[in-house]
Amino acid sequence: SNNNPYASFGATLARDEEQNLWSTPHDVTHTEADDDRVLYNMIVVRNQLDKDSEEWQKLNYDIYTLRQTRKEVRSRWKHILEDLGFQKEADSLLSVTKLSIISDSQNMSKARDILLKLSEETNIFPTSWELSERYLFVVDRLIALDAADEFFKMASAVYPKRPGADEGPRPLQS
Repeated sequence: SNNNPYASFGATLARDEEQNLWSTPHDVTHTEADDDRVLYNMIVVRNQLDKDSEEWQKLNYDIYTLRQTRKEVRSRWKHILEDLGFQKEADSLLSVTKLSIISDSQNMSKARDILLKLSEETNIFPTSWELSERYLFVVDRLIALDAADEFFKMASAVYPKRPGADEGPRPLQS
């Protein structure tokens, strides 16, 4: 009935999940970056299709796959940050919102270089991954903490670039 304050609870959760592009509850950064807009547009198109259609199923699969890839990449970054001693800070280092800023504009080119180097020389990102602006902010934070070079070394050791190697981390050798 209309007097029940919980009547729309399920609908609200479903709506929140649709806006939850990064699979982080109540992420206010969705549709801010190009890769977010791509995912958002896929969701909009999918929602206009008949759920029983082949196009809907394909888009739904693509949306799921993209979200899973994002989770995997974030997990890889978190794993390295934790191995570098940032166990308590890992989530906040990886948290990027539309309010995030680059700490020092002089670090911008260095952050871009390191991010590109991570993409080209490690397997921290899947082969098909387009670089996300989100990780530029993370690298900037690592530069400010004087940990960017160590992060790169660790990423190179744990996720070495090998042809066709998107399967996951390699154990560290002691």
